[in-house]
Amino acid sequence: MRLVVTCIFVAFLCAVPCGATAADGNASLYLSDEVVPWDDLGKDFVERPKPVTEVIEDAIYPENKERDRIIKEAHVTGNADLLETAPERRNIFGGNPFLGSGKIDEGFEIATGAVWQPNLIIYGEFRTAIQSFDGGFGNDAEWANRLDIFGNLYLTPTERILIGFRPLDRDGDFTGYQFNGVDKGFFETLNATINTFFFEGDFGELFPRLDPNDSRSLDYGIAFGRQPINFQDGIMINDTIDSIGISRASLFSFGANATRITGLLGLNELHRGDNIRDSRAKVVGLLTSMDYDKSTLEVDAAYVEGSSATGGDGFYAGIGDTRRISEWNSTLRVNGSWALNGPGSLAVDSGFVITSMLSRTMTYNDDIFYFDSFYGNGNYTSVARDPSVGGPLGGIGILYASAGLGDYSAPLGNQVGNGVGFASGYQAFLGGAHKAQLIYELGGRAGTRSGAESSLGFGMRYQRAFGQHSILRLDGFAAGYNDDLRPLRDDFGWGLRCEWRVKF
Repeated sequence: MRLVVTCIFVAFLCAVPCGATAADGNASLYLSDEVVPWDDLGKDFVERPKPVTEVIEDAIYPENKERDRIIKEAHVTGNADLLETAPERRNIFGGNPFLGSGKIDEGFEIATGAVWQPNLIIYGEFRTAIQSFDGGFGNDAEWANRLDIFGNLYLTPTERILIGFRPLDRDGDFTGYQFNGVDKGFFETLNATINTFFFEGDFGELFPRLDPNDSRSLDYGIAFGRQPINFQDGIMINDTIDSIGISRASLFSFGANATRITGLLGLNELHRGDNIRDSRAKVVGLLTSMDYDKSTLEVDAAYVEGSSATGGDGFYAGIGDTRRISEWNSTLRVNGSWALNGPGSLAVDSGFVITSMLSRTMTYNDDIFYFDSFYGNGNYTSVARDPSVGGPLGGIGILYASAGLGDYSAPLGNQVGNGVGFASGYQAFLGGAHKAQLIYELGGRAGTRSGAESSLGFGMRYQRAFGQHSILRLDGFAAGYNDDLRPLRDDFGWGLRCEWRVKF
């Protein structure tokens, strides 16, 4: 009953537009002084990456390849007359190619008055890695694989249906080979479950005949189905949940230049703060974002009705402030969780965490320096966390982030607890085209109560793009640990990994 009443309250707040307030100010936009010649604009456009659906169409219809050849030649030579000789593109999956040029498909009108131009795009990413990780409890060496496949059916530019699969992993386990340990050998985690399946659109665009003059404020964003939910930079929520969301944007509420208010109701597939699915858990939330002259403010709240076996109900709240401070980018967040039924558990507990992220672009190049930090008190837990993303501190730095592939964990951990920590790094872009980058990072954390873990580490990451579809990534770290609660843990840890990503 509490869940239903709260849901109705959230829906009511989302449905009622708030009063408009004008905001004045002369804040600098920090625009670049770089001048881009007009003839350089879009110079790489003809080399756009094609999704799988267009690759299939090009294989079936040779005239599509001839069309691309003529367009490229016209661009290189500057002879626009060549475009008149290009044949019409033939298609199977829809008339509007991804980032393509040419005529827009007329589509067809449905009973509500909306004009649909269906276009199916299949895309995804394959990740494979050989990695070895020792966080102080022994070495794990493995070959792990992950495949994400999506089918995106665009009905209009604002309405779509997305379906996604992850056939090579399930509940944090990945298909591959274990080189040591009790489970040495090949292991498979094949999964035919639909991981993502949702519809999103704009109510006013779905039913334009209800407001032909666009004067009744019917522009509500609607999304329902199994969809990824991410708020407070993933600290508060980072999971794929069977849910319904209703958003109202472009409001002038609370003195802001633009306000977005979202009501969320999640009914299934919710993984609690321990990354384990609670089949009985439900979530209702009110999530807001407000743009001001000098900052963006996010204020979010959520209530989870969970099973007693996982710790029961929980209440969560978060506030985030993003702004420019001179030449620095700053994001400050405060997030709290409260276990409402008892002392708490790994799934839901009481505590708070303050995170600060500071970064700036260097004066004489495009490199980036950053300094991120956190302070945690109690045992903060998130509303929901996917098994592959680890804990709430994954965004602090590469030493706190889970790889999202196999058993390669966060070198310094990414759960909060009672402690304070930092990550300071330098991201260098290599080469004139910036196709490679190198990150150096120093990080550490210290427990603020007796027995809490303290650690210090150094990490490096090298990434290089090959063509438009492949990325090579190399990671390594070395860390020292001081953990009185777990005496079996070694004082030294290390890790190395090599990952190849193919985007299609």
